[in-house]
Amino acid sequence: MAGLYIGSTTGYSGKNMVVMGLGLKLQKQGYRVGYMKPVGALPLEKDGRLGDEDAFFIQDLLGLDQDPDLVTPVLVTQDFKVRAFANKCPDLLADIEKAYAELSRDKDVVLVAGSGSMYSGKYCSVDGVSLVNRLGLSALIIDRFQKELKYDYLMVMREVLGERLVGVILNDIPANFRDEVDGLLAPFLESRGIKVLGVLPKDPLMGAIKVADLADRLGGKIISAQAKADRVVENFLIGTMQVENFLTHFRKNRNSAVIVGGDRSDVQLVALEGDCPCLVLTGNLYPNDIILTRSEVLETPIIIVREDTYSVAKKMDSILSRHKLRDRVKIKQGAEIVAKGVDLEQIKAALGLQPGRASDRNPA
Repeated sequence: MAGLYIGSTTGYSGKNMVVMGLGLKLQKQGYRVGYMKPVGALPLEKDGRLGDEDAFFIQDLLGLDQDPDLVTPVLVTQDFKVRAFANKCPDLLADIEKAYAELSRDKDVVLVAGSGSMYSGKYCSVDGVSLVNRLGLSALIIDRFQKELKYDYLMVMREVLGERLVGVILNDIPANFRDEVDGLLAPFLESRGIKVLGVLPKDPLMGAIKVADLADRLGGKIISAQAKADRVVENFLIGTMQVENFLTHFRKNRNSAVIVGGDRSDVQLVALEGDCPCLVLTGNLYPNDIILTRSEVLETPIIIVREDTYSVAKKMDSILSRHKLRDRVKIKQGAEIVAKGVDLEQIKAALGLQPGRASDRNPA
């Protein structure tokens, strides 16, 4: 049985997407795939059982029905942190090790999902590095592009994990940075013994969010065109500039929500006529009747929020960069991105998974 830890340099880097994509592809090839998320930070009760929200989600996708106590032995709650900071942490690694042994029975490979970065959980010795070493796992680390890639971190991981590091996946790479990654950074990492097993392109759909979910996350209220609250927002624009300048940016950024003060009816009208997915009006200011009428006619939802434009923009940036993979369309897209962009054969070879052996036992 092989075990693969999927970690990352920071939180919200695409671990669920990669676990899902690899798991589905391996299952399709006939391998018996197990799943575990040793440390969960999103407690959720489902069917009377307490577990981690992400873990429940991935299990459902992979068609697994494993005991949540085994899948996520450690749930990080406020009470857990209080006990940990009071130096009352039991030997959590021992509990995780027992759970892993149980879950790996009759499996060809177990995908072990990390939480946060590779050092998250260090305060109670359940960080990714400790887990990889204690469970004897191979490790695959994701680095998501956020202004730049964390190549120093990846080099540290190579030193810390040694041969346990199977390789890395560079995620969310913008088109204008791809040549630098392919021609400069990837060869550099390879020269330092770090295999680049995938370079995944930035896909606006993967960071998109429905208008209804956006309103909920912003603590706002949809006041018009509620029937179109399933429209998708991929980005946002701030409408504080003059109309002429705003138009220039707006034409280049379709599918962008427009954040604007409730008193800026000129920008609001331009955004509506340009078919933006939604308007976010700040300062708890309601639009005039003309704007409301056009919103209904054009079926463009308007969200009212209490906060100022700057605060809403900061919150919006965080939401779009950390929105969870949940919608069916995004699940399919994410699986295709991983299947196309990740070298699964190299991963299988590193794990010692023999081609054809599992599929002979379990025809797809």
